[in-house]
Amino acid sequence: MISIVVIGFGNVGSHLCQAFQNAEEVALVQIYNRSEISLPESLQAIAVTHSISGLAKADVYLLALPDDIISEFSSKLPKSDTLVVHTSGGVSMNSLNRDNHRGVFYPLQSFSKSRKPEFKKIPICIEAEHHSDLNLLQELGESISEKVVAISSEERGRLHLSAVFVNNFVNHMYHISETMLEEADLDFDLLKPLIRETAHKIESMSASNAQTGPALRGDTKTLEKHLHLLKDSPYKEIYEQLTSSIQETYGKKL
Repeated sequence: MISIVVIGFGNVGSHLCQAFQNAEEVALVQIYNRSEISLPESLQAIAVTHSISGLAKADVYLLALPDDIISEFSSKLPKSDTLVVHTSGGVSMNSLNRDNHRGVFYPLQSFSKSRKPEFKKIPICIEAEHHSDLNLLQELGESISEKVVAISSEERGRLHLSAVFVNNFVNHMYHISETMLEEADLDFDLLKPLIRETAHKIESMSASNAQTGPALRGDTKTLEKHLHLLKDSPYKEIYEQLTSSIQETYGKKL
């Protein structure tokens, strides 16, 4: 059984704690958080500490912390020749302090407090300095997920960049659409079947083949109509840039 201490109880850490607690192959021995936390009933039996000096002994110390404090925090951990990993998509493994074994355990998903993630479907991206540690992380990942892949920090950086496009940027497009509909007193729910269909398409075809719309068709009249509607909008430039990108990609530049 793999013993683990989870450091940080934010969106990522709290959901990982729940997943590890439900995994037969893992013993969640302790949770560290700098401030007071309220544990759900399922985690009431787990020890909690607010002191680095009070960390329990474990096979893996998992840092579910904001990117900008990972390096500094890892340098404060006592040297114990054990495996310390972080959960970030955008931070290099080498940012961790050399006093311990270093690794990465990155669940590729967007986490929110109010939504329970289906971990079995979430890819876990792992990295480690030592082969034995990589094997340990493989086993740890497989305890909660059906897909565990070993990738380098450089590869993970590109993966994280791509994730920003498909998640954060797409969600911002949702916000823009919602704002424009609110201004016209229309319900954003009208777009949700379209959103679902667009997402479902790329399950069975490439994003390139799934592309539709006036920019792809070279539909000048529709593009001009949209730009007229956006003439006083802060979103006009975004529309123009995305239209231009689609046209250049598919050879439909007007």
